[in-house]
Amino acid sequence: MNTPQPPIPTETRLPPLTWWRMTRPAFLLLTVVACALGTATAAACGCGLDIPLALSATALAVMAHATGNVLNDWHDARNGADAANTQGVFPFTGGSRLIQNGVVSEKQTGDLAKALLIFLVPAGLLLAVKAGPGVLLLGLAGLLLAWAYSAPPMKLMSRGLGELAVALAWFLVVVGADYVQRRQFFVIPASAGASLAMMVAALLVINGIPDAQGDAQVGKRTLVVRLGVNRAIALYGCLVVLAHGWLATSVWLLIPPRPALWGLVSLPLSLAAWLILARHARQPSRLKPALALTVAATLLHGLGMAWGFGQMALSR
Repeated sequence: MNTPQPPIPTETRLPPLTWWRMTRPAFLLLTVVACALGTATAAACGCGLDIPLALSATALAVMAHATGNVLNDWHDARNGADAANTQGVFPFTGGSRLIQNGVVSEKQTGDLAKALLIFLVPAGLLLAVKAGPGVLLLGLAGLLLAWAYSAPPMKLMSRGLGELAVALAWFLVVVGADYVQRRQFFVIPASAGASLAMMVAALLVINGIPDAQGDAQVGKRTLVVRLGVNRAIALYGCLVVLAHGWLATSVWLLIPPRPALWGLVSLPLSLAAWLILARHARQPSRLKPALALTVAATLLHGLGMAWGFGQMALSR
């Protein structure tokens, strides 16, 4: 099977802005929000707020996310998925397109991923010295998920497990940001993290719909490819309803405090995205509003909960 071949870039020194673009920086905001949520849950529980430590943990989590993005672009270039993807909705799906557009080479992308990984390990060890051994456990789990998502032999994204892996990664980010302040694991950040994780899973599902045709052509059996469009639409709806439903139920169960219900402000955006998706799922070029709404809803869900916890911390 023939797939379009990307232009071959000249191996020259890349400007710093290009290296930055390779990390897909617009999407790193989700990690910042997840860290803010975890930090706020700890502060709301009276565990204090060590701002330098919170900023260090956030920077490390953002770098781990950037590493995962670069690794994904590298492996999708090597397996032909991004080159075969002609229906992606940029910038939401289909990768950064820098390799496919001849801006950078596969080698440069792989070199950046390796450099980020080399930096992450000692930085993670230093954070663990400051915050406790649980950081090591969470960091190793996060790196494993980032690697296994794209890289052979695991290739979780090709086995219908990519959405679960990514959702679990952001669950760990929330729990980890709380742990850095609290120095122990606790149920409240786990509850809030589960709600955000379901929103992240929904984001991965909708992102997979425009890419499904290209993914199927190269044998990349994502969850959307396996389920088909109709069931993927239903799954998206179930995930966003469950995310908001779990938040409301967990507050009713007295797990997080009532101010966490600020996370429900994202529900109208999620439902609007679901309606657009159901109407235009087979017209990828018309899915940009649904993709944008899903990104906004995911960020707003985490920010809403963080705001609620933050107000509780300020009132202590």
